[in-house]
Amino acid sequence: MLEKISRSPEETIELGKKIGALLKEGDVIAFKGSMGAGKTTFTHGLAMGMGLGDEVYSPTFTLVNEYRGKMTLCHFDMYRIESAGDLETTGFYDYLSDGCVMAIEWSEKIIPFLPKNTIFITIEQIDENTRKITVEGDERFDFIGI
Repeated sequence: MLEKISRSPEETIELGKKIGALLKEGDVIAFKGSMGAGKTTFTHGLAMGMGLGDEVYSPTFTLVNEYRGKMTLCHFDMYRIESAGDLETTGFYDYLSDGCVMAIEWSEKIIPFLPKNTIFITIEQIDENTRKITVEGDERFDFIGI
């Protein structure tokens, strides 16, 4: 398990970049955190670490955004998902079998449907700029620093 304190959005992006550089096809990242905690900011860093550039937007209205490069990052927002049927309409199961890296915001809504090797990233808001970030589920991230 990795626990880090981020004192700014820039530090959150830097940690995301380091984790993004270690991701492999088929990885599933499930974010836990309140609105405004920094899930999209962290995903911005993941994309940069994967070599996908720095144009990352919240998928709140589209439900999923795809960023393509050497690997594909599929960024989901499950906030409005209320049932297994809703989950099906996002294409979630198709993406699971595509081998893309999946970053899932509001993963709490779909815990029963996540693969057992899911990487969980919890972002706790301490104050306006400070976050406690916990990464669980894969030891390759245990010794990353900001």
